[in-house]
Amino acid sequence: MASLRLTAAEATIRFLAAQQAEIGGRTLPIFGGVWAIFGHGNVAGLGPALHAHRRVLPTFRAHNEQAMAHAAIAFAKTHARRRMMACTTSIGPGATNMVTAAAVAHVNRLPVLFLPGDVFASRRPDPVLQQVEDFGDATVSANDCFRPVSRYFDRIMRAEQLLAALPAAMRVLTDPAECGPVTLAFPQDVQTEAMDWPSDFFRKRVWRPRGPEPDAAELRAAAEALRAAKRPVLIAGGGVKYACAEATLAEFARSHGVPVAETQAGKGSLAWDAPANLGAIGVTGSAAANALAAQADLVLAVGTRLQDFTTGSRALFGRAKLVALNVAAFDALKHGAQPLVADAGRGLAALSAVLGGWQVPRPWQEKAAAATARWHRTVARVTAAPKRGANDLPTDAQVLGAVNRAMPKQGIVVCAAGGLPGELHKLWRATDAASYHLEYGYSCMGYEIAGGLGAKLAAPQREVVVMVGDGSYLMMNSEIATSVALGAKLTIVVLDNRGFGCINRLQRGTGGEPFRNLLPDEAPRVDFAAHATALGAQARKVADIAELEAALPKAFAAKRTQVIVIDTDPQTGTAEGGAWWEVPVTAAPATPAQKAARRDYETNRKRQAAGA
Repeated sequence: MASLRLTAAEATIRFLAAQQAEIGGRTLPIFGGVWAIFGHGNVAGLGPALHAHRRVLPTFRAHNEQAMAHAAIAFAKTHARRRMMACTTSIGPGATNMVTAAAVAHVNRLPVLFLPGDVFASRRPDPVLQQVEDFGDATVSANDCFRPVSRYFDRIMRAEQLLAALPAAMRVLTDPAECGPVTLAFPQDVQTEAMDWPSDFFRKRVWRPRGPEPDAAELRAAAEALRAAKRPVLIAGGGVKYACAEATLAEFARSHGVPVAETQAGKGSLAWDAPANLGAIGVTGSAAANALAAQADLVLAVGTRLQDFTTGSRALFGRAKLVALNVAAFDALKHGAQPLVADAGRGLAALSAVLGGWQVPRPWQEKAAAATARWHRTVARVTAAPKRGANDLPTDAQVLGAVNRAMPKQGIVVCAAGGLPGELHKLWRATDAASYHLEYGYSCMGYEIAGGLGAKLAAPQREVVVMVGDGSYLMMNSEIATSVALGAKLTIVVLDNRGFGCINRLQRGTGGEPFRNLLPDEAPRVDFAAHATALGAQARKVADIAELEAALPKAFAAKRTQVIVIDTDPQTGTAEGGAWWEVPVTAAPATPAQKAARRDYETNRKRQAAGA
């Protein structure tokens, strides 16, 4: 058998470069590149290997390890998990900086390959720089932090272990049910060890998306449940997008008259103005979707994890029969659901075929259409520009309304944490599956700008607009400089409400006093425009919505990353829509506000499904 003499690092990179993805009839490298911040744990091993393969597997340098991993995650999300990236760091803080991002990928079921350097497998020079020593377990290193937030974890103690570990990593990264982050901890001495590798290990391998068909018995049971329903609602989750099942969903809704609500991950599965689209569901949901969900006798949950923001902490539609169509049995069996384990697209198509000409009763369809029309009018009202001469600070809703109206047709909005995701989920008018990019499974502050960079690298032809609050901006902004260096132009809108406005509102809503969330008046004001300019962007601050509306077309036409800063009202969120969210309230209330909050808490808990 033919063989090649390579180091373990060279073999790893050569293997990754040979992996291909089939997307829309085209074959592309499955890895769009490798993000690397080099240190003593990877510069002498993976560094030369990446340099040697730079023409077929590009290497990108970031400024923060967590941020580069967020960019890799966003790249995969924008590609509907068909393509992905890898990330390598040195040992120690470089590696553990990525653990938060690994949790983001794990919760959101998104593929990213982590290749953190590790301590010496030989243990000869122990303890080495940045080594974490466990007094009772010599096998532990800092990289063990990745274990609970990785779908697959391995530590490569001998070079030949890669012959099994790399194919196993690809299996998990490309499996629709298991999909998530993979960590291969890579001791720095093992990276440089050489051996003879079988040439066949580096053959081109094409990975095609797997679409499991539904079980016949589960399919019949789901169809029977739907036929018996008088008031069904379909919830579209991220699994619809990852199955590329948007057209199938639209046809299912049209054929059977089932109204559709969308999760954060599923928003954009239908265009905002599609007749069946009720809008967002749950805690950050529309009045239309939540009203129908509360009255539904059956909920068909498609490709969703059914987390608490979707279910209103299991109080929104806790009395309805639940049928869960999901590629992962783990998710299909949640909350006592009747499972239909299958790919979202194939499952919906098969279910539609069994249902035949069945349609939702006409009164329910009419009720959905009327509620949706009312909600569209609400959205137009709360996102409209304020009257000229108004002295009040603009609301988040008014800012995102201005951005949404100016957004190019193929634009992508990116956001992650704070109050903005709730406003966007309710109010943003998404045009297609890729146009709405929210990380809200882990709600990770700091994802926004780095995620925008990853989305732009995945879709360079589309305008990428990052909506970010001042709190998240201050947590992680370094990849503004990376976007400028790479020529990956972003438009970043910074909404400055002087602190953590949404948590301040939650603090007050649970009976607490405002405390350490908003910055006091005497605290220094951050000049975000000057800061962004120092990182290489072109930036300006606007005084109001009118100036924002004038600035946006110029920003979209520019070639370099743009930052627009606007002051916003920290006290006001969109009151319309929404559902209860269980946040525990003190059981020993001492103030009138706490007593009122506790009464509301106990009332809402009575609405939860049994076992919640």
